[in-house]
Amino acid sequence: MKHKKILFVCTGNTCRSPMAEAVLKAELKKRNIKWYTVQSAGLNAVEGAPVSEGAALVLKEAKIPFSPKFKSRKLTEKMVHGAYAVVCMTHAQQMEIKWYRNVTSFYELCGREIPDPYGGNADVYRATLRMIQANMDSIIRGLDIREQGE
Repeated sequence: MKHKKILFVCTGNTCRSPMAEAVLKAELKKRNIKWYTVQSAGLNAVEGAPVSEGAALVLKEAKIPFSPKFKSRKLTEKMVHGAYAVVCMTHAQQMEIKWYRNVTSFYELCGREIPDPYGGNADVYRATLRMIQANMDSIIRGLDIREQGE
């Protein structure tokens, strides 16, 4: 059976979307759900940038694994077409790529947006991570993520 790809999208692919990627990967591992690949990209990403220091710090504090080799990627049409679902951090980002049927957002699935912590201090990044974590059950339900055969 082929893996389904979930793609989180933000602006630069160094803060929010990598954090959401790490949180969902950890949650799927905890729930023993294996049929999904989780990645991230940015609408205006500079290719190859590392995860931001703030995001790396709060993920480490929360003991959420993420790849130290992470490199930002600019969203491409091929990525969108290859994804089961594309989840944007804000409604405005969703509207930028709304013509694809598989595009949604935290706003659509959870009733809230995930604001950009870029340039903020560690507490801003912690608050962003908490928002992502608090809404992950809604993301999982909204995308009907479950083990194959369930």
